[in-house]
Amino acid sequence: MPTGVIPSPNIWNAPAVYETENRGVDPDGAIEAAMRAVRGWTGATVLDVGCGTGFHLPRFAAEAARVIGVEPHPPLVTLARRRVRDLPAVEVRAGTAQALPVADASVDVAHARWAYFFGPGCEPGLAELGRVLRRGGAAFVVDNDATRSTFGAWFRRALPAYDPAAVERFWSVQGWSRTPLDIRWEFATRADFEAVVRIEFPAPVAADLLAAHAGCGIDYAVNLWWRHF
Repeated sequence: MPTGVIPSPNIWNAPAVYETENRGVDPDGAIEAAMRAVRGWTGATVLDVGCGTGFHLPRFAAEAARVIGVEPHPPLVTLARRRVRDLPAVEVRAGTAQALPVADASVDVAHARWAYFFGPGCEPGLAELGRVLRRGGAAFVVDNDATRSTFGAWFRRALPAYDPAAVERFWSVQGWSRTPLDIRWEFATRADFEAVVRIEFPAPVAADLLAAHAGCGIDYAVNLWWRHF
C-alpha cells in the first residue's frame, strides 16, 4: 500500500455495493454534459485519478485516444485492470494523487470523482495535476455540495463538522471554477438503495435515514470543480 493513503470508507470495504452506487448516480448524465461544456475528450489522453474499480474508464475510452486510471488500493487496481483488459487504449496504474505515475505534460483531461480532492489538504495532488496536464488541458473534480438537496442534508447530519463554505473558498483561492449541478440517486430496487445508504453513512445515521425515507432514490446536489491549464 502506498504511504499517505487514507482508506476510503465505502468502496474499499464494499466494492460490489459501490458498483451498484455508480450505476445509480446521475442517470440523466448531468455531470458528463457539464464536463463536455468545459472541455471534451475526443482524441484526448484522459487521466482518471482514484479510478476505483475502473467504472468510468470504458466510458472515456469510447472517445479518447488513451485512458489512464490511477488507483492506490491494490484490490481495486486488480478489479479495474480486469474491467479494461480488452480495451487496448486503457491502462490502470497503481499510485496516488500526491505522486501520480504519469509523465510531465502528458494528459489532456483529468477527472476525479469523489476521490482525494476534498478541499484543504489536497494541495500536493493539485500540484501533481499541474505537472501532468498539457497546456490547453482541463481538470475536473466532482464532489458533494453539502449546502442543499436531500443528500446534502444527510451528509451534514453524518459529518456535522464539515464546512462547505470553507471548501468552496479553498477551491476559489486555488483558481478553480464551480458548476453547481442537480443530479439524483436512482436505484432499481429498494434493497439496492438501502445497501448504498449503509456504505455511505454510519450505521445509526443510515438506519434513521432509511426509516424516514421511502422509495429508491433521492435528489442530490454536487459541485463540478474545473480548471483550464
